[in-house]
Amino acid sequence: AMSAFTGVVISIPAGIMADRFGKRRMLIISSFIFVSAPLSYLLITEIWQLAIVRFYHGLATAIFTPISMALISELFHKERGEKLGWFSTATLLGRFSAPVIGGGIISAMALYGSLQFSAVYIVCSVAGIVTFLMSLRIPAATEQHSAGKSWQDSREAFKSVITSRAIIITSAVEAAILFLYGTFETFLPLHALNSGFSASQIGIFLSVQIITLAMTRPSMGRFSDRHGRKPQIFLGGLIGAVCIGLLAFVQGYIWFIVVSILIGLSLSIVTSATSALIADLSRSEGRGSAMGILGSIMDIGHTTGPLVAGIVAAMYGFEKAFLTAAVLLATMSLVFLIHNGRSALYDFRQG
Repeated sequence: AMSAFTGVVISIPAGIMADRFGKRRMLIISSFIFVSAPLSYLLITEIWQLAIVRFYHGLATAIFTPISMALISELFHKERGEKLGWFSTATLLGRFSAPVIGGGIISAMALYGSLQFSAVYIVCSVAGIVTFLMSLRIPAATEQHSAGKSWQDSREAFKSVITSRAIIITSAVEAAILFLYGTFETFLPLHALNSGFSASQIGIFLSVQIITLAMTRPSMGRFSDRHGRKPQIFLGGLIGAVCIGLLAFVQGYIWFIVVSILIGLSLSIVTSATSALIADLSRSEGRGSAMGILGSIMDIGHTTGPLVAGIVAAMYGFEKAFLTAAVLLATMSLVFLIHNGRSALYDFRQG
């Protein structure tokens, strides 16, 4: 919770700082945190210390993710969606492999007591060192546009982003589908368990969703590059809303598999286009702020999904929790359609 809170409150200031001082510098700072934060866990003796370290560790992701997306958006124009898709896939692979590697280290050092956890933290720090060294190799030319900018320039750039209705509405669609994602990954296991599925079957439901998301993000990003982003966002949102709603009604192993795959696909369709569209809508001098706003709203959506859906599930059951996520995403997709008009339906380009 502390790490998610950090993402909500830090992503926007990090974006502003990146626009002011340069994205390369901010990425180097976040990489240093990736090195030092894991080692800080070795010094913890009280619960309040853990909260502080979790906040500090959360700074790394809160800075790194939106600033990396902003930098990728600056480096690539025609292939912007595809490259952002590859970045997201790499992030998913890292998150997916980390528990496996960490669990393997703990199992291999089972005879060494608490040292097994220390070994995990040290390995994480070594990975951070690799990240830090790679961040130093980012060409300084990537931040030349920020040289000589004043705080007044930064404020004006941020103001142009925060007052852009198109950017805020697009970010809200992203938040809505991450609300769906948080609801799905939290309550699908409980709903499936109540429906009589085994733990291994539930693991398959979650795995096929993640695999579908990771494998299709680059191709969906490429599709948005070639054919337009707005129709893709709207249609992907509708697919996601229908699929999460179906979880309230479907029965049977195959149906759960199909719905899980389609939810992963809808996430890929929407999120591969939203980040690229926000990059398209923002100017270079305010792109860090734009991605910071997206990152903050994303964290809000992903965090509030389990909280709100949990309240609904406790009062009315899991089915109503899924329907709540469906209604929210459908509503935001319609708002996106109303704002963008015909272009959200018919603006498919040939390519």
